Amino acid sequence: MNQLKRIAMLTRLRSQNPNPKTELNYNNAFELLVAVTLSAQATDVSVNKATTKLFAVANTPDTIFALGEDGLKKYIRTIGLYNSKARHIIQACNILIKQHSSTVPENRDALESLPGVGRKTANVVLNTAFGWPTIAVDTHIFRVANRTKLAMGGNVDQVEKKLLKVIPKEFKVDVHHWLILHGRYICIARKPRCGACIIEDLCEFKDKIDI
Repeated sequence: MNQLKRIAMLTRLRSQNPNPKTELNYNNAFELLVAVTLSAQATDVSVNKATTKLFAVANTPDTIFALGEDGLKKYIRTIGLYNSKARHIIQACNILIKQHSSTVPENRDALESLPGVGRKTANVVLNTAFGWPTIAVDTHIFRVANRTKLAMGGNVDQVEKKLLKVIPKEFKVDVHHWLILHGRYICIARKPRCGACIIEDLCEFKDKIDI
């Protein structure tokens, strides 16, 4: 895909949704960190249901750490992999308390050193909580980037590097949200809704479906 087509595609996505937001509910960087950690292999809807109850009673590293693993599990047991997620979140809270004065660090290395936090989660926190021009590539973004040929790669790291290279600065902060939402609701995995797509004529996917 040439750069002019990329810019046209991103301009349309921006015009449709000029102020995109994550669908995870959060009020601060720590709540976002917890929500994103819980969202691995889970839907945002299921995470929001759990965190609504959890954050009402504990929404800081100190208060969640005070719950302990078993106490935390009571709030997140409806979410997949809740045992390991509870363990990681409690361990991360302990580190945040001891090493970062109970605050979420605006630093990639510090974030990725937290249990349960990989590059994708760190990218989401840096982008959404702190406004960094990072691009967290999940399954939706990987699919959309490759299918449209916006930025092709064999794995999420390759797609991230390509996106960071080809996406103009003016779009970088928001492109993560546009592509996730596009993949979640329009460019879905099995039967993309090409007929409802505002970038269909710019997309280079060969097997378009008119629905």
